[in-house]
Amino acid sequence: MEKEMKQSKFKRICVFCGSSPGKKSSYKEAAIELGEELVSKNIDLVYGGGSIGLMGLISQAVYDGGRHVIGVIPKTLMPREITGETVGEVKAVADMHQRKAEMAKHSDAFIALP
Repeated sequence: MEKEMKQSKFKRICVFCGSSPGKKSSYKEAAIELGEELVSKNIDLVYGGGSIGLMGLISQAVYDGGRHVIGVIPKTLMPREITGETVGEVKAVADMHQRKAEMAKHSDAFIALP
């Protein structure tokens, strides 16, 4: 039986999270669960643009669920935080300040994970 899609007042949520998986498996589980919850509420993801760690897990979960994903990453971090294929749309920016401004520009709300 398919899950019923619920509407949210938010269209896009920015999630701040790490490019490492963290020391506890609960961090990884939380990232995946949050991604699945965003999908169930019909919410797109804006995040830091990395394909590894918690960023990679949540972006893949949202993308696999059919929602739009926007990653925003400074050009200097691309070699370290992107390995393999990226998901969704990736916006390369000049620095961390521009990264945060761009994330805010595309988001209705923010959630922070470890």
